[in-house]
Amino acid sequence: MSVTLKHSGQKMPLVGFGLWKVPTDSCADTVYNAIKVGYRLFDGAQDYGNEKEAGEGVRRAIADGLVKREELFITSKLWNTFHSKDHVLEMTKKSLADWGLDYFDLWLIHFPIAQKYVDPAVRYPPNLLFDADAGTMEFEDVPISETWAEMEKAVELGYTKNIGISNFAGALIIDLLRYAKIPPAVLQIEHHPYLTQPQIIALAEQRGIAVTAYSSFGPQSFLELGHPLAQTVGLLLEADLISSIAKARGKTPAQVLLRWATQRGIAVIPKSNNRQRLAENLNHVDFDLTPEELEKISALNVGLRFNDPADWPGKIYIFA
Repeated sequence: MSVTLKHSGQKMPLVGFGLWKVPTDSCADTVYNAIKVGYRLFDGAQDYGNEKEAGEGVRRAIADGLVKREELFITSKLWNTFHSKDHVLEMTKKSLADWGLDYFDLWLIHFPIAQKYVDPAVRYPPNLLFDADAGTMEFEDVPISETWAEMEKAVELGYTKNIGISNFAGALIIDLLRYAKIPPAVLQIEHHPYLTQPQIIALAEQRGIAVTAYSSFGPQSFLELGHPLAQTVGLLLEADLISSIAKARGKTPAQVLLRWATQRGIAVIPKSNNRQRLAENLNHVDFDLTPEELEKISALNVGLRFNDPADWPGKIYIFA
């Protein structure tokens, strides 16, 4: 199953593999095994710090004849410290070199936040803090319009087939569309039953922007980070409603949560290091939830956002 991206007409798989928090020492093998299982979309980012290893896994799979490059859909994301027109294209090329690729299928602005530039020769990836010892963040006054113009150049130069945005709020998307020569093909957002975000999804649909959900299992991804909300809220994978639907369908709770999104045309990018769960996550589209089940799952919404820059040291209220 796939979604057709508006500007390029390229098809993007509805189910991909997310590379956030995949350790560098196992990333190449993880990507290779995911390709072997059947994954074709891989979602990476400069900030994840594992692009070289992910690229190694891709190249090995291609060399072994498991897949051709044109059969893969590779996504990566521009980090906050590289928003300036002086850095967007050079850092696009750096990410491509790290992956060992000639082009991305999708290149996203990771956050609508411009932080002070950090030379990759000094520290890469730069992470959140400009001064780790002081625990401080520093910012630059770079408008999204400047960054987007350079993203468009990346398309024109053949560095990427599609460009998009991540963690953008509605008003910012509407403003971007006023001046964009190439509109965003994809909006990536945190999306799970505790944070359904129906209005921004409706906006994306209205404007022909495909939506990709991250953190489809809600608090699960944030437990190991010690996120206080993740430690206090009930796990979606253990929620009575999700478990009962899964049991009735002979599916796993993870498959129910993923199908809740993909049945509504929203792409998902779960990850797992377990081969059985890799296959289960990929092959969750062989059943449909009833309208009542979709509605009941959506009713779990409490507006609970786990990935919020307002919680960062710099307290950036992009969702205000």
